[in-house]
Amino acid sequence: MKHSIFGVKIAVFFALCALAATISAKGKHEIRAVWLTTIGGLDWPHYYAQSPASAEKQKKEFTDMLDRLRLAGINTVLLQTRVRATTVYPSAIEPWDGCMSGRPGLSPGYDPLAFAVEECHRRGMELHAWVVSIPIGKWNNYGCRRLRKARPDLVKRIGDEGFIDPEKPAAASYIASICAEITSNYDIDGIHLDYIRYPETWKGRIDHVKGRANITRIVRSTTETVKRLKPWVKMSCSPVGKHDDLSRFSSYGWNARTKVCQDAQQWLADGLMDQLYPMMYFRGNQFYPFAIDWKENVHGGSVAPGLGIYFLSPREKDWDVEIIRRQLHFLRDEGLGQAFFRCKFLLDNVKGIYDLVSDEVNVYPSLVPPLVSATPLPQPPRDLVLQRVNGTDRLSWISDKPWPQSDGMYHLFNIYASTTYPVDTSDPANLLASRLQSTSLDVPTPSGMKPLHYAVTSTDRFSRESSAVTTAAPSSSCGSRHDNMLRCDGTTLFLPIVATDAAYLAVESTVGNIVTTRPYAATVDVSTVPDGFYVARTLNRKGTAHRLGFFIINRKQ
Repeated sequence: MKHSIFGVKIAVFFALCALAATISAKGKHEIRAVWLTTIGGLDWPHYYAQSPASAEKQKKEFTDMLDRLRLAGINTVLLQTRVRATTVYPSAIEPWDGCMSGRPGLSPGYDPLAFAVEECHRRGMELHAWVVSIPIGKWNNYGCRRLRKARPDLVKRIGDEGFIDPEKPAAASYIASICAEITSNYDIDGIHLDYIRYPETWKGRIDHVKGRANITRIVRSTTETVKRLKPWVKMSCSPVGKHDDLSRFSSYGWNARTKVCQDAQQWLADGLMDQLYPMMYFRGNQFYPFAIDWKENVHGGSVAPGLGIYFLSPREKDWDVEIIRRQLHFLRDEGLGQAFFRCKFLLDNVKGIYDLVSDEVNVYPSLVPPLVSATPLPQPPRDLVLQRVNGTDRLSWISDKPWPQSDGMYHLFNIYASTTYPVDTSDPANLLASRLQSTSLDVPTPSGMKPLHYAVTSTDRFSRESSAVTTAAPSSSCGSRHDNMLRCDGTTLFLPIVATDAAYLAVESTVGNIVTTRPYAATVDVSTVPDGFYVARTLNRKGTAHRLGFFIINRKQ
C-alpha cells in the first residue's frame, strides 16, 4: 500500500524553472516557528470539547490551522502545553486547564497533546511542548489553588498572582518532573521553557549573581532530566529580547541577564539550551543591534528571534507591516531563524503578514537546524526505485529504521527533485518534501513537464541528514496530458465557471507554498508569475482551499 505525507494520496509538483523571490533563500536549515497559545483559547481552541462532536470540531480547527501554517513555510510549532499550573494533556502531576473542555480540571474527552504531535508530524512539522515555568496564575484560580495546597513550599505570592519561587531548590526538580512527564509520554521534538526567569514584579532587591544561579539551577535540572530520557529532544527557551546592555545601545533597564536573571547566552555555551527564541518585540535600534548580539553568541546552537507581529494590530501599536518585512530580510541575511508571536495574528493575515511570509519570505521550504550528537550520522535509504505509473512518478525506498520505532529512534525522509542530474541537495529550491514518515511518495508529472531526477535522504531524531541516494528520470517521464490542466497563455489563466464561495485564487508552488494570490475571477493575470508548473486553488475568507487544477507557464514556447 502506498502512503503519502498526509495519509491520503497527494499531488506534489516540481517547477520547470526556479521560482523568483524578493528575499534571498540562504541555506536550507532555518527555524520557522510560531507560538500557538492555548491560555484562554487565544489561538486555539475557540470551541470547547464537551461532546464527541465538539471534540471533532476542536480537532478540525487545529488541523486547519496547521495546513495554513505549513503553506506559510512554518516547520516548528511551539504549543502551549503547561498553561498556569494546568495542562492540556492528562497529567499525573497537575490538573487539566479549562481551555480545552471549558471546565478546569475536566478532560475534553481526548488527549490534545498526543493529537497535536501526530498531526504536526503528519505534515513534516516539529512539535515543541511550550511549558510556562514560573507563573501559576491568579492566587485563587484553579491551578494555583491546587499547587499551593499540594506544594505550599514552592509557591510565592506577589500581589494577586502566584509564582513558583525560583529561590527554593525544590523548584528545579518540580519543573523538571513536569517536563519529564511530557518527554516520557509523548513523541515531542522539543521542550520550550517560557518565563524561566524572575518576575519583573519581584519584591525586594535581587542579588543578580545568586538570582542567575537560581534560574540556571532550574534550567540545568530540566535539561539533564529531559536529555537522559530522550537526548534528541531539543531544549529551548524564550528569554527577554535583549540579553543585556550593549556598549553602544542601552536596553533601558529591560534585559534578560541583569533584570530577570536569564543567563541565556551562557546556557547555549554550556549546552543547557539547543535553541533560543528571544522575544524581540522591538524595532529600530532596539531590534537590530540586539539581534546581532544574539547571533554573535550562538555557541553552536540556533537562535530564532521572536517577532512581535501582534503589534501590527490597530488595537496594539498599529505597526506598519514594513517593519516586520525589514526584520525578516535582516534575519534571513544574518542566518537567524524566525518565530512569530502569536499564531492568530499570522493566520488572520493582519496587514498582510501571512501573505508576506508565505508569498515572499518562505518561498522555499527549510529543514530545522541539526543538533550535535555523538551518535553516527543516519544511514541513507537504499534500493530507491522510480516507476512511471499513469502519469505519476512513484518513488519507494527501504530504510533500516523506518517510522515508527519503539525506542523513538526512527528515521524520517527528505525528498529532492530537479531537472538536472545529479540533484543538488544543498539547494532548498529542490526540496520537495521533508520529514516524511512513509517510505514512498507519488509525484504526479503532467505532460509538458521536464523529466525529474530524485534524491532521498534520511533524517534522524537529532535532525541530522544522511547522504543522498539518487535516481535519474526514466526516458518515459513525459506522459499524456493531465486531465485537470487549466489553460494559460503565459499572461492570463483561464478558470472554469464553477459555483464557489471563493474570494481569492491562490497560485501554489510545487512544494505547497502560495506564490501569489489574486481576486477570484474567470480570467486571472499571471504575467508576473515566473515560468513554472503550478496548482490553482480557490480560497474563501475563512481560509478553506479547493483545488481547481494545474497549469504551466512557459513563455519560451
